[in-house]
Amino acid sequence: MPTNTWNRHHILSLADFTTTEYDTVLQTAASFQEVLSRRTKKVPTLQGQVVANLFFEPSTRTRSSFEIAAKRLSADTLNFAAATSSMTKGETILDTAKTYLAMGTDIMVVRHREAGVPNAIAAEMDRLGVRVSVLNAGDGQHEHPSQALLDLFTICTLIDPASPRLELLKGKKIAIVGDILHSRVARSNIWSLIASGAQVHLAAPPTLLPKLFAEYILEEVGGKEQGAGSRGQGAKGDKLILSSPSSPTLHSRLPTPQLFLHWQLEPALQNADFVMTLRLQKERMTAHLLPSLREYHQLFGITRTKLQLCKPNVKVLHPGPVNRGVEISSDLMDDPEFSLIQSQVTSGVAVRMALLYLLGSGKA
Repeated sequence: MPTNTWNRHHILSLADFTTTEYDTVLQTAASFQEVLSRRTKKVPTLQGQVVANLFFEPSTRTRSSFEIAAKRLSADTLNFAAATSSMTKGETILDTAKTYLAMGTDIMVVRHREAGVPNAIAAEMDRLGVRVSVLNAGDGQHEHPSQALLDLFTICTLIDPASPRLELLKGKKIAIVGDILHSRVARSNIWSLIASGAQVHLAAPPTLLPKLFAEYILEEVGGKEQGAGSRGQGAKGDKLILSSPSSPTLHSRLPTPQLFLHWQLEPALQNADFVMTLRLQKERMTAHLLPSLREYHQLFGITRTKLQLCKPNVKVLHPGPVNRGVEISSDLMDDPEFSLIQSQVTSGVAVRMALLYLLGSGKA
């Protein structure tokens, strides 16, 4: 396993991931994917270590994927459920984390509805001076690193099954469509895809992709958007151009690839190699941001007809769970010629095995 280049103690965000770290994850996941194809799918890599899944909000794919990944690595697992925990009696999040620490936990996989909770737990573990790693399994509207990494792995292994690596996506056009404003998956995918050299096109209604989102992204990468129709200079002199509202596309010229924002679907899909469609985050919406689900599907739902704008061999991804007939038509979701959704679920186990291995290999 290629662990000689891995020095990261926590995995909380992809914003500062290096190309070497991306490739290390992809290569390690490829090794574990081969393990998962064997009759005996278990390896003793993390034998004797304890992985605690601290999920403070509901999850099916991510939680189950991390649990089976830990078991395939021979780790012992502890599963936390907020509804049946002492938090109902007033225990704090950090006290809960320290309780699991006292039980001998080596890796904490944390999901929470509020952004920053995994970072707070990681900071507390560091303050205590313990060698416990924290892995962000999704926090509020912040990030979901493991989902973006499995999306990356799914695409790269499709292009080159034998040697998945970041450079394979250089120059590819990838459209991310849907509720981008509330999506932690979109934020993590933006970091990984920009690092790969892909052209990233974000498409959503203005209420789900406001200019504020563009400002957030540009500030994170060192630039600052200065308003519709204006031009500004980034921290390194990178020219940023925001077009007029009649053709709302943000074009950010960065040292890495280009990032575009669209308030219509068609320009995002034009000649796209891959389309990532996102679930409407209805549980995170605090206002009526859409007229109706039917209208959303008509304008931004992915269908066979709309895919005709893309490259002939275009593939579709979705992090799940899927609102059938809203973000994507049901027949397209189940069509293996176009859909990579089931491949994403399968890739998730190998990628999460890789992440747990990379964090845990230095603890033995």
